[in-house]
Amino acid sequence: MLPLDGMKVLDLTQFLAGPYCTMVLSDMGADVTKIEKFPLGDDSRRLGPFINDEGYCFAMPNRNKKSLALDLKSQKGQQIFTRLAEEADVIIENFRPGVTARLGIDYETIKLRNPGIIYCSISGFGQTGPYASKGGFDIIAQGVTGFMRMTGHPGGKPAKVGIAINDIAAGATALYGILGAYVHKLKTGKGQYLDTSLVDSGLAWTVWESAAYFGSGEVPQPTGTRHRRSTPYQAYKTEDGYVTIGAGNQRLWERVCNQVLNTPDWIEDSRFKTLDARVENVDLLEEMIEEITTTKPTAHWIELLDDAGVPAGPVYTYDQTLNDPHVLSRDMVVEMDHPKLGKIKTLGIPIKFSETPLQIRQPAAWLGQHTTETLKGVGYSEEEINALFEEGVIYNKYQEEEAGVENGK
Repeated sequence: MLPLDGMKVLDLTQFLAGPYCTMVLSDMGADVTKIEKFPLGDDSRRLGPFINDEGYCFAMPNRNKKSLALDLKSQKGQQIFTRLAEEADVIIENFRPGVTARLGIDYETIKLRNPGIIYCSISGFGQTGPYASKGGFDIIAQGVTGFMRMTGHPGGKPAKVGIAINDIAAGATALYGILGAYVHKLKTGKGQYLDTSLVDSGLAWTVWESAAYFGSGEVPQPTGTRHRRSTPYQAYKTEDGYVTIGAGNQRLWERVCNQVLNTPDWIEDSRFKTLDARVENVDLLEEMIEEITTTKPTAHWIELLDDAGVPAGPVYTYDQTLNDPHVLSRDMVVEMDHPKLGKIKTLGIPIKFSETPLQIRQPAAWLGQHTTETLKGVGYSEEEINALFEEGVIYNKYQEEEAGVENGK
């Protein structure tokens, strides 16, 4: 048994924020049906690399889900969605505000048929406010939230965070919102509407930056790998790369001096004696530390720092990360079989449950793979389903291929 066994989710989202949310719900056991336009499907299906005409990028956040290819602009397509919604616990969408109302599948419409529905909208800027109607991808949200002005090196151009951080923040925010609303529904039977955005979710993660601004008017600037409030707490050059050192308190600082760098005189040096002094003289401290760290390779310094009990690590390239023995031992890279991609690797599950361990049960579906199965599940007959295929209301990318298998060809 999985934690969310029995939860039924209709996923109208694409690209990353919504699919990330529903991926985690599906890992937890929810029955997630991804509803896609056709013939192209979720826009992330267009992102390479491709194997046998299927995109690897789509496969990553869409495991454990079914795919129903449906024309939501048609009356019959809307009727199909409404029938599915009557039995659902959760609907999640990321259209621009107003689109679901025009399609007749918005929260106000659906809750008349299913008062217990939890309906979550993710958009660039939210459902209200002067920017509500604007489109918003991750890069737009990174600019609006100030992330690009606090990332990179001092004096450099604005820099994007290396991952789609606002997308993931919005997906995570939608996730905990849905789980909270689901608990409320289990207690009361009542559903509700949830509204989050890439901007709101990303901004909510700027906890320390907001404290500095509200407390003293400080506007966060790019600091490279440095911490704004502590040092030594950054990446330092070594003979063959970089090493991160996290000496975030006085005790760890003294261990760095005494047991790692062999510079005990720095402890009483007025320029470095207190944390405030070290932060004030961070440029000088970096220069002096790197005069030492560049004389030996990264592995040498990590060994010394580990022995001293000072948090430290290498600065990997991504391929090194995915081949690190610790990452592999934590099952963060797993293999699975995909019907079109073949044997693929995917990221594992980052939280380990002792009683109800989460599962990667099936690979991402091809476009419309579960169309027939889904419609049969809500009472459509074989004849009705065939007619809907012929009318272009529903779709299965490999329908002819599957029909050939069924007919013994």
